[in-house]
Amino acid sequence: MIPVRGYEGRKVAVLGLGRSGLATAHALRAGGAVPLCWDDSKEARDNAIDEGFDIHDLTRCEPWADVATLIVSPGIPHLYPAPNPVVVSAWSAGVPVDNDIGLFFRSFATGEWDQFDTSPRIIAVTGSNGKSTTAALIHHILESVGRNTQLAGNIGRGVLDIDPAADGDVVVLELSSYQTELARAMTPDIAVFTNLSPDHLDRHAGLGGYFAAKRRLFAEGGPDRAVIGVDEQEGQYLANQLGQGPQDDRVIAVSVSRKLGGPGWSVFARKGYLSEYRKGRQVASIDLRPVRGLPGVHNHQNACSAYAAVRALGIAPKIVEQAFHSFAGLPHRSQIVGEKDGVTFVNDSKATNVESARMALQAFDRIRWIAGGLGKDGGIQGLVPALGAVAKAYLIGHSARDFALQLNDVPHVICETMEAAVAQAAADATAGDTVLLAPAAASFDQYTSFETRGEDFVRQVQKILT
Repeated sequence: MIPVRGYEGRKVAVLGLGRSGLATAHALRAGGAVPLCWDDSKEARDNAIDEGFDIHDLTRCEPWADVATLIVSPGIPHLYPAPNPVVVSAWSAGVPVDNDIGLFFRSFATGEWDQFDTSPRIIAVTGSNGKSTTAALIHHILESVGRNTQLAGNIGRGVLDIDPAADGDVVVLELSSYQTELARAMTPDIAVFTNLSPDHLDRHAGLGGYFAAKRRLFAEGGPDRAVIGVDEQEGQYLANQLGQGPQDDRVIAVSVSRKLGGPGWSVFARKGYLSEYRKGRQVASIDLRPVRGLPGVHNHQNACSAYAAVRALGIAPKIVEQAFHSFAGLPHRSQIVGEKDGVTFVNDSKATNVESARMALQAFDRIRWIAGGLGKDGGIQGLVPALGAVAKAYLIGHSARDFALQLNDVPHVICETMEAAVAQAAADATAGDTVLLAPAAASFDQYTSFETRGEDFVRQVQKILT
């Protein structure tokens, strides 16, 4: 646990008592603060009471007497589409509003670091797609070379729930836009921006607000090095804003759409080969095609981003290449579940939007595509040009019929359930086919999360494999 510093003996309100909220309350108490906890859910309040916390109704009139700050959990909107009434009340009372990420960055470093031979470092990863895989891959590479490392944030443990830093420790954080948009302090040593595609637009009042939330990771404190995906204009803009000229190697540009040149520092992948260039010269190359845990162009982008981040720490290319081959991938993200009779089964339940589904569909040659769920605005219309490798689609969930109307000439069948879809796709598949779950939709019509949807896919596949 990271005890929160700066609030000793002071009251701190905590709104939202899920995983991050309770971890925040514990870290505040460990640092000597007096947490006042509230959640609209009675069950969540009861859980907090069981863990010894005081419940303070932040919805009542004048709840802010002697409260130093309000800490808001990531899932609670503080501005768009409408701010939570408790947040508005705090504004009116002049009470600062922050989140656990801001507390972490102000509390992680301590005076004990003066005794360390190597100062701890923080690598923070954000972006629309691939940030979980990129963060996990960085963590895996660091583990493979024996570095002390912890993985936290939007993946793994909560940021305040990790262990205090050890000598030479590297903390890898995955940060969502919900986490970066409110934090009052963010000072990573290395910050990574993978890419940008439309997502969470209601929460951020459009694409501009969504990008602005991501950009805060680079603007609030200024990382020593920034790894920037430049395949979208937003990434190009961000790289330009951070750099002081073409030779400024504090910005490492990343691409999977073109070769990058110039006198700066760049990492790019073309036709399955990762290349690193510095000062106009190639210094390293890795063949990514046989790396089983990183299939497809989207994972090659993740590999480039992770490679650039650990190269900024001085890890040698050959060591990184070895670590790539031992990376098994993450559950629900291009996860190879198994093979039978030449048919491969892949779980990409995390592909909840059109762009992430497009990346998954481009990673394999002959696809039996399982898609559907709670569709987002526009359905899958934007995916139609990327369906050339789809032999047949198997549609499930609330949006199955809507998706069917958008598939044009692509063969498809409405299966409704995961069980029926997997069984029929497996029966239709022949050697060389990939049965791919890439839903292009949210999971909340039939499942509580994309994880539970992916777990159901794995269960159904296991029936086929056994």
